[in-house]
Amino acid sequence: MCGIFACHCHPNVQKFKPTALRMGKAVRHRGPDWSGNWIANNTILVHERLSIVGLDSGAQPLVSDDGNVSLAVNGEIYNHRVLRKSFKTPYNFKTKSDCEVIIPLYLEHGIDAPKHLDGMFSWVLHDKAQDRVIAARDPIGITTFYMGRSSATPGAVYFASELKCLHPVCDNIISFPPGHVYDSKTDALTRYFVPKWLMEPTNIPTAPVDYKLLRTTFEKSVRKRLMAEVPYGVLLSGGLDSSLVASIAQRETLRLNELAKKNTNGVNGVNGTNGVNGTNGVHHNGVQNGDSTSHLVGIDDGDELSTVQILPQLHSFSIGLPGAPDGVAAQEVAKFLGTKHHTFTFTIEDGLNALSDVIYHLETFDVTTIRASTPMFLLSRKIKALGVKMVLSGEGSDEIFGGYLYFHAAPDKAAFHQETIRRVNNLHLADCLRANKSTSAWGVEARVPFLDKQFLEVAMNIDPTEKMITKERIEKYILRKAFDTSDEPDEKPYLPDKILWRQKEQFSDGVGYGWIDALKDNAEIHVSDEDMKNPKPEWGNDIPDSKEAYWYRTMFDEHFPSYCASTVMRWTPTWSKQTDPSGRAIAIHENKYDETK
Repeated sequence: MCGIFACHCHPNVQKFKPTALRMGKAVRHRGPDWSGNWIANNTILVHERLSIVGLDSGAQPLVSDDGNVSLAVNGEIYNHRVLRKSFKTPYNFKTKSDCEVIIPLYLEHGIDAPKHLDGMFSWVLHDKAQDRVIAARDPIGITTFYMGRSSATPGAVYFASELKCLHPVCDNIISFPPGHVYDSKTDALTRYFVPKWLMEPTNIPTAPVDYKLLRTTFEKSVRKRLMAEVPYGVLLSGGLDSSLVASIAQRETLRLNELAKKNTNGVNGVNGTNGVNGTNGVHHNGVQNGDSTSHLVGIDDGDELSTVQILPQLHSFSIGLPGAPDGVAAQEVAKFLGTKHHTFTFTIEDGLNALSDVIYHLETFDVTTIRASTPMFLLSRKIKALGVKMVLSGEGSDEIFGGYLYFHAAPDKAAFHQETIRRVNNLHLADCLRANKSTSAWGVEARVPFLDKQFLEVAMNIDPTEKMITKERIEKYILRKAFDTSDEPDEKPYLPDKILWRQKEQFSDGVGYGWIDALKDNAEIHVSDEDMKNPKPEWGNDIPDSKEAYWYRTMFDEHFPSYCASTVMRWTPTWSKQTDPSGRAIAIHENKYDETK
């Protein structure tokens, strides 16, 4: 992840520059490797870089040869090698950065440029000749992105990766909508991501599940996200989603290692590059000779991956309170897969001490997000200390497949399907926000294979009857079944059966049940009954419904002005009387609150 800040149409951009640089500095945690800025006309772009691809040459903002088009990007473009070969007018690429393709893409397609991108991204592009700004966010909102305006500079528009570098200069801020593009020519946001499943929620799919297609599409999704030139790993909670990601990433790692051994003397083989701590970095290149992009990392037209593997084996990471459900399962999965696993623990005190920092970095007061973000925030710090800069993570699966335990209560398939769409559509305010900001707080990038465009196209067009939870079918049955090789004697198992068919834990539950209980207990200390009866007037109708929620909101208010609250969404279960979002609050959970074992 990188950090960006931009302002278009400022009345005095040179005078504003020191402020713009200060706003950029507010997100330097996202991009600690280098800082850059570019001014053209009355527009300034500021970029804080986390270098993962094009290490030596990818500093931003990126600028076209003639100096006309400038670009600041946060994210990764997985199909950049394919795009580089697609342009009708040859373009002189100055870097190995995956993001540079956005400039010729804009020159050829204008405002339609984002439609052609396969990746996670938020970017601001300035065309000097037209004095035009184009800004876009990826289809699901994996990367965080905000847009603001100020009554002090009414003609200006501002963009940033995080709220914290907008609220000092803006008094009107929105979360930039995913799948949209902004054009200063019209001063309008337009949706460019228009799949049928999203645009027609009442059109209920009827296609039966194709297990092989589901599996192969997801494998491709994981493969393309291994594009890197730095040490990377996988977050492994021991639940189904992260375990599947880890399993496929490990298979790909082993396959690439095998390919490297076979081709040690060939052109398509191994190029030694300096890695970290004196280790050799291995450039795996499975592409055909004559490919003009074969020196670049990423996937080619045939979905073959070229990447630089700095670490000789795949590293996996988990965190929890001592003896937590997820930690035990994660170690079991890691042992089965053969990853180099790191089990970290945190104390309840560690978590409580981090809460204010978590709320500052996450920019939310949503109970679910804060509960789950705190362990992820602590884990990311440990990961960065090991020198790892990118991790794969399992977000998105529960939204796509109806994996949350409350989906048991869906009244019919239409309601089930529409709820999955609603959940996917709100990911940018929930789990994507958590994954992005928890990791980027420490300069680590999280990639989420379940939210791949192609995979979504397959998974969201399956008849929802196939996804529904019954006595015979556990949640996410079809995903589990797609990777169940028990009737394929020649296929090595992806996961142990007991993991493949393990019941869902909310991440905040899985790190140890004591964590949520401690949060509730501490909220009782910090928030009185009297406080609950007297919410702050600036909260309007957004009144916290528990002492825990009240406590988080007061901490949020210490960091951000009240008008920032409109960018926050509360996560609550549907079809449930429970307002507590924990999985254990749902009656179907085998360890539900009112039972002891």
